[in-house]
Amino acid sequence: MSSVPEWVLISLVAVMVVLLLLTLFGLAVYSGLLTEVEVRAGPPPIRGAVLAYKFRVGPYDESGNLYTENVSLAPKLVSIGVYYDNPMKVPVEFCRYIVGSILSEGDEKPLPDHVRIFRKHGFKFCVLPEVNHAVMATFPHTTPFSIQLATTRVHPALEKYVKERKLCAHPYVEIYKGDKIIFMCPLSRQDEFYVPEMKELLRKERGETEQPELAASELESLLPEEILSLDLVSESPEELEGEVAQKKRHADSERSHSESGANGSTVEELDLDGSGAVAKAQMDTNNKWSKTKEALEKQRAEE
Repeated sequence: MSSVPEWVLISLVAVMVVLLLLTLFGLAVYSGLLTEVEVRAGPPPIRGAVLAYKFRVGPYDESGNLYTENVSLAPKLVSIGVYYDNPMKVPVEFCRYIVGSILSEGDEKPLPDHVRIFRKHGFKFCVLPEVNHAVMATFPHTTPFSIQLATTRVHPALEKYVKERKLCAHPYVEIYKGDKIIFMCPLSRQDEFYVPEMKELLRKERGETEQPELAASELESLLPEEILSLDLVSESPEELEGEVAQKKRHADSERSHSESGANGSTVEELDLDGSGAVAKAQMDTNNKWSKTKEALEKQRAEE
C-alpha cells in the first residue's frame, strides 16, 4: 500500500488555510470591514427618549452582559449605551457608562409591562433630551464582530471630526437599531445625558458636598410627566387597583369629615351669633326701660 505523497498533504493543508482565511475575510467584510465611515453633523435619528438603564464603572468591554440582559428582557426594544469617559485618557477600570433600552420616544409613553419588568430586574429610568444637532456616524451591525470593528474604526473618526472643527461634543452614545449601530455625540444639552449616578460622582470629584438646587424648568426637563408616572406603576394590575381603591376611600373619608366639620362649625357659629344678638337686644331694652323709669321718677319729684 503506497503512502500519500508529502506534497499532497502540504497542498491540502495550504488549501484549508486559504479557505479558512477567505472565510474569515468574508465574515469581516460582511461585518463591516470595508464599510466607509462617514461622519456628519445634523439632527439625530432619535427624539427625546425614556430609558431603562443600569450604571456601571469599569472596562467598556464588560458592557456586553448588560446588552444581553436588555435583549433577554425586551427583545423588540432598541438597546442604547452612553459612555462618559475616553478610555485613552481614563484608566479602563474607572470608565463610567450606562446601558439600557429605549422604552419610548417623543410624545409616546412607556408601556407599563416594560416598566414593571425592567424595574423588577433593578433598572432605573431617565430621559435623554431631544437635540437638534449631533455628530453622527453609522456602522453595520450584522454580526457580533461588527461591534469590535465599529469600536476601532468609528470612534477615532468621530474624535478626529470633533477635534478638527473644535466642537464641544460629548458623551458618546451608541444606539443598536436593527442592523445598524448609530454613533452620536450631542452638540447641545450635554449635561442632560448624564444620569444622576454620574452627576453625583462628578460632584464628589469637584469636592462639592451639597447638591445644587435645580430651577423649575430644569426639574421639569429631568422629570417630565412620563417619568413621574412610572413611579405610580404597581408590580401587578391587582395592586394598582387596590391602591386606587384605597386612595379613593381615603379621599372620600377625608371629604366627608371635612364637610361634617365645616357644617358643624357653621351651625355652631350661627347659634352663637343668634344667642349673642338676642342677649344684646335684651340688654338694650333693659337699659332703655331703666332710663325711662329714672326719668319718670325724676319728673314726679320735681312736681
